[in-house]
Amino acid sequence: MSPQTPIITLFMILLASLVLCNCSYIVEPLHQTNSEYYYPLHDGRLIKTKHQHFGHINKLDTLFSSRSRGMISVDDFGAKADGSDDREAFKKAWNEACSKGAILVVPKNRIYRLKPITFSGPCQPNTTFMIYGTIEAWPQMSAYEEDRLHWIVFDSVTNFNVDGGGIFNGKGKKWWKNSCKFTNNLPCNDEPRPTAVTFYNCKNLRVKNINFKDAQKMHVAFFRCFNVFVSNLVVTAPENSPNTDGIHVAESQNIDIRKSNIGTGDDCISIISGSKNVQVIDITCGPGHGISIGSLGANNSEAEVVNVVVNRATLTGTTNGVRIKTWQGGSGYARNIKFMNIVMQNVTNPIIIDQYYCDQTEPCQEQDKAVQLSHVLYQNIRGTSASTVAIKFACSRTVPCREIYLHDVILESQGGGGTTATCENVRYVNRGKFYPQCSP
Repeated sequence: MSPQTPIITLFMILLASLVLCNCSYIVEPLHQTNSEYYYPLHDGRLIKTKHQHFGHINKLDTLFSSRSRGMISVDDFGAKADGSDDREAFKKAWNEACSKGAILVVPKNRIYRLKPITFSGPCQPNTTFMIYGTIEAWPQMSAYEEDRLHWIVFDSVTNFNVDGGGIFNGKGKKWWKNSCKFTNNLPCNDEPRPTAVTFYNCKNLRVKNINFKDAQKMHVAFFRCFNVFVSNLVVTAPENSPNTDGIHVAESQNIDIRKSNIGTGDDCISIISGSKNVQVIDITCGPGHGISIGSLGANNSEAEVVNVVVNRATLTGTTNGVRIKTWQGGSGYARNIKFMNIVMQNVTNPIIIDQYYCDQTEPCQEQDKAVQLSHVLYQNIRGTSASTVAIKFACSRTVPCREIYLHDVILESQGGGGTTATCENVRYVNRGKFYPQCSP
């Protein structure tokens, strides 16, 4: 053996170690079904997608490199923050950051106004959007004539980070005031309103330390996204602002939402069809309509929701607590859902399954079909109800709720007196303390 052989061998070992350490996650094979979904983008296209069911992530050490990267300010590309539309400057800055995997910076103590805009990928890995200041929606509704459904869209970006402590302000009051849910003055107008911030077809995404305020409709939505980590969001809108869901999840898998404070005029968190492996942990909710699975099965559609965990939440003064809502006539299933370690404070419907959901002015006709609900756990849920009926299971006559488990559930009256439970067409098991209990 030559004197150089040990040195060469050591060099090869070190090189192999570096290559192996560069792999940040492993994903099991992708499985698809044939259920189709149409999603509109800003240019008027309807993108046809399919429900995609991803395997679990086996390892996820880090998504983003700690290496030093360039910082690109929107001001360097002509953003003025003077009340004019800064969209062109943001587009140029985005294109530069996206092409380099750099950090796009929205400076502190400045307010930038944007008309509807899409930040498109693919980008170089580790592209980051650091918002320290405020981004405001353009105030004139005429700017949304081409697309009434979106204000800001992040489309098809992988290994992407949004952070910084800044604010997305949807300036939604002008949009709410014409809604039939907001005013009793006639005539009113329920035309489509934009979601404030939409992440579409994004993978390995982190959204942290961001404030969302007064969205036109939903505040932040994840559509067809995979592997998303969300934490330390503050989402606020008035209690009477219509359909202003805080965080909305649809057609997405492996979603982790943590340590966020949400108070809006609709669901704090809503999870709808196509969602799989969703964790919601350490959430403060109120005002609003609670934390909801659904609605599912609208317009006789097929629904699929599986593996949802809501753990450690406090709901205060909400119109619902933890809710599953489905329309009559739908099909499919929602199963393996856990609501655990939840505190209810003056909540009107603390625990509710409503398979007769009907969010329209005309009455809904009863139908034979329904979304199948099964394997739902309620564990260690305690607090006070603002209504007499603290637990309501209104399940389908033809497709009853199955395997509903209640472990240590105590819900007392906020104003004194007793509470009751109504349990229709439900097969349940209770263990430990359970109050109020279902009538025989």
